[in-house]
Amino acid sequence: MNREKQLIKNTAIISFGKICTQLISFFLLPLYTTILTTEEYGIVDLVNTIVQLFLPIVTLQIEQSIFRYLVDCRNDKNKTNEIITSSIVFVLVALIIYLIVYCVVSIFIVNEYKYYLMINLLATALSSVFLQISRGEGDNTRYAIASFLTALFTILFNIYFIVVLKLGVYGMLLASFLANIICVMYLFIKKKIYQKFRLKYFKKSILKKLISYSIPLIPNSISWWILNASDRLLVTYLINVGTTGVLSVANKFPGVYMNIYTLFNMAWTESVTLYINDRDNEKYISNISNIIIKLFSFISFIIIAIMPFAFKYMVNDKFTDAYNQIPILMIASIFNVLIGLCSTVYIAKKDTKEIAKTSIITAILNLIIDLSLIKVIGLYAATLSTLIAYMVMAIYRYHDVKKYINLNFKMNNIILIIFVGFFVIVSYYINIFYLNIISLIVCIILATLCNIDSLKMFINIFKKNLKLKEKGL
Repeated sequence: MNREKQLIKNTAIISFGKICTQLISFFLLPLYTTILTTEEYGIVDLVNTIVQLFLPIVTLQIEQSIFRYLVDCRNDKNKTNEIITSSIVFVLVALIIYLIVYCVVSIFIVNEYKYYLMINLLATALSSVFLQISRGEGDNTRYAIASFLTALFTILFNIYFIVVLKLGVYGMLLASFLANIICVMYLFIKKKIYQKFRLKYFKKSILKKLISYSIPLIPNSISWWILNASDRLLVTYLINVGTTGVLSVANKFPGVYMNIYTLFNMAWTESVTLYINDRDNEKYISNISNIIIKLFSFISFIIIAIMPFAFKYMVNDKFTDAYNQIPILMIASIFNVLIGLCSTVYIAKKDTKEIAKTSIITAILNLIIDLSLIKVIGLYAATLSTLIAYMVMAIYRYHDVKKYINLNFKMNNIILIIFVGFFVIVSYYINIFYLNIISLIVCIILATLCNIDSLKMFINIFKKNLKLKEKGL
């Protein structure tokens, strides 16, 4: 199977279940914003935010090492078992230490949600490790099913706990915990981890390699947390938790967008890792990167263009202030896509130190802007700081990654993206009905015309795969 076919196949497998549940979750936003107050929505978001901060500190990001090193030894069963066993032993020990420390510290913390935070971090850590084992072994089907089950049961439990049982915040946090446990149980059984996990396979040398790769990713992860989540804590502290709920709703739209991109990026990371040393790697990576930046830019513009019509149906009036923040966060997400494309090269080259360095610098920039402006322009400081930080990181990584590969983006694509983006954003804020109609039509037409070659390529590959299957090949 050639590289493009493998990439499309992996993307399709990983994406199917996740996109379905993401769309269901997205369309349940009116339900959540109607039942929960801005304060309750803000609390749920804050707990999840804190879990994401503690997670890399507890696991030392070893789940990222698992994926990267398993890719290199897929045909070596003994080596695979050594990596899986060594990493699971480490994570189990780390989680036991975390539980002991947390229980001691929690005595001095007065908060009704503190134990929900504890169990959610535990479940999230285990599900992350098992998911990366599945990815690392190339079993994207199991990965997709596990992700689908996690999202599906989160939604089902949410509906049952907050609509039927009226548990509010407690219900949403409990739903997240139970869904992650289901993910862990599924992968433990289907991936037969109980057969691969043997203490005789534990190797200190393997564990050292895994940790040496993952440790630079800890500051990187914390820096990304600062970029993505610290805004909410600052808004809570300097404004109020209700405004944090508004910011959380505004982030839902770029959040769905980035989740869809992340699904592709997981397959793309695997592809770049496998083919980084090919002779034509520069041409291959640049071609696919051009397709992706163009495609996802227009997806972002279409989402922005739809919002003037859809927002009032998607979000309760309590969260109306989120409307003005959405375009800023969507444009920031385009730069985030560019960051992701560059990051795949760093990962393939195992240059986690460079990933960490650039993330730390931009995280500091994000905090400085936040703290300087939040008292002056309020919620806009949180979204603008994210946009500026992503833009700086994207530009830097694009130029820095050239030390490994000359990643070329076509200038005519960039000019078109800037022009269309400017028009869509101006139309959005002017908010005249007929201008918004024109903006949406223009986006759809240009998105179709600009990506038609890529769509034809995907369709042709799909047709060839069908013919091969019909012939039994």
